Amino acid sequence: MTAPRLTIDVVIPARSPRGWQKIVIQRLDADGHDVAVLHDLAASPWPDTVNAILGLERTLFRRQGTSLAAPSEPIPVRARQRSPVLRLDLAGDGTASSVPTLALRFGQSPFDLAIAPTVAAGELPVIEAVLDGHTVVGRALPMIDRREATSLGVEDVLARAVTLLLSLVHAFAEGPLKPLAEAGASNEEKPRFLAPYVSHALPRLGREALRRMRFHHAHWRIGYRFHHGPGVAETGRLGTGWKILPDSAGRFYADPFVFHWQGRPYLFVEDYVQAARKAVISVVSFDDNGTAQTPRVVLEEPHHLSYPQVFERDGAVWMLPEASASGRLTLYRATGFPDRWHAEAVLLEGEISDATLLEHEGSLWLFATSRDGFGSTSDTLAVFQAPTLLGPWRPHALNPILIDRRRARPGGAFHRDAAGRILLPVQDGTLGYGGGLGLSELLALDGETVRLGEPQPILAEGDWPYPRIHTLNRSGPLEVIDGIAAVPKRSDRSSAS
Repeated sequence: MTAPRLTIDVVIPARSPRGWQKIVIQRLDADGHDVAVLHDLAASPWPDTVNAILGLERTLFRRQGTSLAAPSEPIPVRARQRSPVLRLDLAGDGTASSVPTLALRFGQSPFDLAIAPTVAAGELPVIEAVLDGHTVVGRALPMIDRREATSLGVEDVLARAVTLLLSLVHAFAEGPLKPLAEAGASNEEKPRFLAPYVSHALPRLGREALRRMRFHHAHWRIGYRFHHGPGVAETGRLGTGWKILPDSAGRFYADPFVFHWQGRPYLFVEDYVQAARKAVISVVSFDDNGTAQTPRVVLEEPHHLSYPQVFERDGAVWMLPEASASGRLTLYRATGFPDRWHAEAVLLEGEISDATLLEHEGSLWLFATSRDGFGSTSDTLAVFQAPTLLGPWRPHALNPILIDRRRARPGGAFHRDAAGRILLPVQDGTLGYGGGLGLSELLALDGETVRLGEPQPILAEGDWPYPRIHTLNRSGPLEVIDGIAAVPKRSDRSSAS
């Protein structure tokens, strides 16, 4: 059901508004709201030093297109047609109003400029949406994908400021906003950028540049074990007995999913070739001694593929790989398991990552991250529901369910433990992409509610040598994980031992 259209006042700086503020107005317009634009004449533009440093970094990292942090061309004042029912303060002026007013706080600061020194210092911002200056009604923990680059981190945070505001406008149109907490006092002091940038950001950038000269940017390794008894999901720790799936310096395997077919286990993996800069899906079979055989390619597309979730349903075997680079989520059916697959249907459009299937109380559900054009692919959880596998798949009324770098992105199939709990492996991006994995319990799920518990981190205790994992799966006794390894670019190693 479409939310009612609102009459909204949007307050922006009169001088040098930022790209993110322009995007908010454009998306409110696209949603059909009656939007008035008001100027805050007292709002200060970002210092030229900040704009210059962030712009230089974007150039160094070859980022083109819209910048959410860069100054935008002036946005003219615009009148509304009716009396406003909501006011969005994007300038941080804090002026009292008789109209319900939503404003953002970046940490404790009402100024978006506060993001830049926070990210430069290596800290992770929290965004809060505050109603009428005293009630927190929304919160976001944005993911920063590239911790070494202050400019890209600022963009990631501002992207989720847009996501949070638009989600609250949608919720406001449906009814009163739910309070989360009382807002603390805001810090009106203007943030300082240059000192944390020089003392923290530049050394961090230098260390990362040296690392990338010596090592591949990312090289994952898959671990597998045949294990009877409680596994990682039950114990909360990795444990022992892991073997490494052999790889090569120019190729790595990640995102392991396991599936038993006719009594035999099969391991499906993301198979990434460094020279091609994209991945295919490969399958690994096992001999009678439980030793992994050489992976072989079973699915290739012009775009990147990963997260090959394989399952049986309705008398067929299916694969639901991640393919956000294609702008759609495509379901494949096995026509000759495990080597031949046919694209059966497009389930969802958009940048959908790591969609994970669950059957629950008579419905099918997909948990995934959804990127709305900007920012990280790993911090915004969306849920979809359908009566059958082929759909139609409809977004949950509460989407986005949460913006949380610690638990938004699935890291493997749902797991039901002996106590009946439904657990979802979730990627923890606190240390960056691939920084760790946790387990969140599904506490409530229906057409009106989605609740995931706080993630419980999986401890790296055991004999697995790469503790920064981001996938966990199991089928029968076969349990699989992956972890990121430091592999030198000039390594003459032909395979992992």
